[in-house]
Amino acid sequence: MKNTPFLKYHEALGARIIPFAGYNMPVEYAGITEEHLTVRSGVGVFDVSHMGEFWVNGPRALDFLQHITSNDVSALTDGKVQYTCFPNGRGGIVDDLLVYRFSAEKYLLVVNAANIEKDWEWCVKHAAAFGITAGPGGQLNNASDGTAQLAVQGPLALKAMQKLTGEPVTDMEYYTFKVLKFAGIDDVIFSTTGYTGSGGCEIYIRNADAPRLWEEVFRAGEEYGIKPIGLGARDTLRLEMGFCLYGNDINDTTTPIEAGLGWITKFVPGKDFIDRDLLLKQKEEGTDRRLKGFVMIDKGIPRQHYEVVDAQGNLIGEVTSGTMAPSLKQGIGLAYLNKGFWKNDTEIFIRVRGRDLKAKVTALPFYKQ
Repeated sequence: MKNTPFLKYHEALGARIIPFAGYNMPVEYAGITEEHLTVRSGVGVFDVSHMGEFWVNGPRALDFLQHITSNDVSALTDGKVQYTCFPNGRGGIVDDLLVYRFSAEKYLLVVNAANIEKDWEWCVKHAAAFGITAGPGGQLNNASDGTAQLAVQGPLALKAMQKLTGEPVTDMEYYTFKVLKFAGIDDVIFSTTGYTGSGGCEIYIRNADAPRLWEEVFRAGEEYGIKPIGLGARDTLRLEMGFCLYGNDINDTTTPIEAGLGWITKFVPGKDFIDRDLLLKQKEEGTDRRLKGFVMIDKGIPRQHYEVVDAQGNLIGEVTSGTMAPSLKQGIGLAYLNKGFWKNDTEIFIRVRGRDLKAKVTALPFYKQ
């Protein structure tokens, strides 16, 4: 197992550490519900240094990214971030990711921790056709092992973080970034992105600067009640927003159209991306299943792989993510449902330990701030 540069802080704070995506990671400190509500109302800090970072440079960088990702990278301007995915050539998804544009010839890809090796091999495989060399000294570089990242999330996050930089950050638009001096550290990537739906930022630094960043962030946030947050609350927060989790809601067998990610699948002229024709056909003709949100009416907590049935007990889908939502005090989940069961308020049943518990289809997000 690898360790992030922040492990000593997690251990000192009494975090419960678990193996996750090849790293020793904190799953909770004070408890998932308490940590979840801290982020919804104040400010919390996640160690997300396990995420992967790939740099793409050169005159063919845009052409390469337009081919390998589903979203329209040409729509980005300097300082903007885009959510997208890698189609896998069979209609499925290699991974979902963020693309940062630094210039017309410089981009940063941020990928999921569990998929770093798979994503890197996928990028290297397709880069060659664009004359892009991979590895040290090349135009495609895997910087994952040398990069640390904190996600500072919550409605008070930017106010607290403003104390650590002379650059204005509280008025930054969602999904934008700046390279600035932060907490006395040069060349910090400060991005108004996150996985919680409660605002905040994600901060990228070199591993060597990790101790200073942690200590300064917590010092700046002390007056706002800042707390460390584990992976458990990260999952409940993202699920309340209806955000997809790779490995649960999307994977190599799910298409972005089925997953409700048509908004990151752009069929613009000149964008000849992987699976374009297949996905365009799905968009025009529809799919047999679709990822939908649901809330429990009967008491019960839905979990991944639970069966979804209709009133007659016929199998109509499968739960991909589920939890008891701390903000809503209600069972919620995402499930792939067969056609005919997609309309809001449609009655469905979640099979929980042999009992069919009533639920209803609902619009996303579950939590509205």
